[in-house]
Amino acid sequence: MKETLLEIYGKIEEKLKAECERLGEKIPYISENGRYQKDMREENNSWWTNGFWAGMLWQMYHGTGEEIYKRTAEDSEIALDRALAGFVGLHHDVGFQFLHTAVADYRLTGREESRVRGLHAASLLAGRFNPAGGFIRAWNLDKTGWMIVDCLMNLPLLYWAGKELDDPRFSAIANLHAHTALQVLLRKDGSCNHIGVLDPLTGELLECPGGQGYGAGSSWSRGQAWAVYGFALAFMHTGHQEYLDGAKQIAHYFLANTALTGCVALTDFRAPEEPVSWDTTASACAACGFLQIAEMVPDLEKRLYYESAQKILLTLAESHCNWNLEEDGILQNGTVAHGREHETHVPIIYGDYFFVEGISRLLGKEFMIW
Repeated sequence: MKETLLEIYGKIEEKLKAECERLGEKIPYISENGRYQKDMREENNSWWTNGFWAGMLWQMYHGTGEEIYKRTAEDSEIALDRALAGFVGLHHDVGFQFLHTAVADYRLTGREESRVRGLHAASLLAGRFNPAGGFIRAWNLDKTGWMIVDCLMNLPLLYWAGKELDDPRFSAIANLHAHTALQVLLRKDGSCNHIGVLDPLTGELLECPGGQGYGAGSSWSRGQAWAVYGFALAFMHTGHQEYLDGAKQIAHYFLANTALTGCVALTDFRAPEEPVSWDTTASACAACGFLQIAEMVPDLEKRLYYESAQKILLTLAESHCNWNLEEDGILQNGTVAHGREHETHVPIIYGDYFFVEGISRLLGKEFMIW
């Protein structure tokens, strides 16, 4: 098994080196016709996925020591200074953006300016907290009472800042949001709502729209993956058992559904059978969540989570990866949201990130970026 994993890791190295040389300072998002044609620095400097490219490169720098990964990741970090300065384009996903750039840089190099960037981003995230409802508001404009499951993956930025500054405010906000997510977003059967709309003055739950899934009451698979990994990380940072229990409940639901489709997630577990829509990014993210759970449960429980993650990642490597060095994007068949035809079955940068993190974890080469 280790030989197979090392072979996959070697292919990842070759592919990412080729992409680094081809892209230069660009920040990629979705590969189109085999190329990252858009540069997200110019397309939308505040876009929520703009940290994943650097995060993947920091993972590879930690695993290999190759300077090309470090140099390229630093370029992305500096480019995001414009997003911090502009402010209004940023929202709940600053964790995705700055954990993978500035905080990763600081943890690996001790660079003080990177620490400051991370603390700045954490303060922005904390400032989005609604004390009446006990949640961090999602997005901007008219969505003052919205919370979404994705935000669970941004909470580690607050946990990091709280420890870095020895200031409990940050972790308190993260814990209150996670607790509200357990009450509002987690359903009794282990599935999750993507969105909860609350009254911003009272915290009363008003509705749970479908969001990026098929519709209200459906089960968007990447949302389930965000919840598995997000609650697992909240437990890692706090030791609060309710978070681990939630992560395990959603993990079992995810595994039950993907058992029907050969380990790879459909975009929504409750969508009509046709047309078939896959989302490999959900599988890669969930696999990382399973590996996180495996590290935190008693030995008798580890096998389910570890071997499930390994099976998912090996299936993705064998059947859903593009190893052509002349083309951009590793993990294929990612889907942004149900029903968006032009963003269905495409290579998406966060799919590559979670795939690389997962393979790195299986080899013990990972860097805990969260």
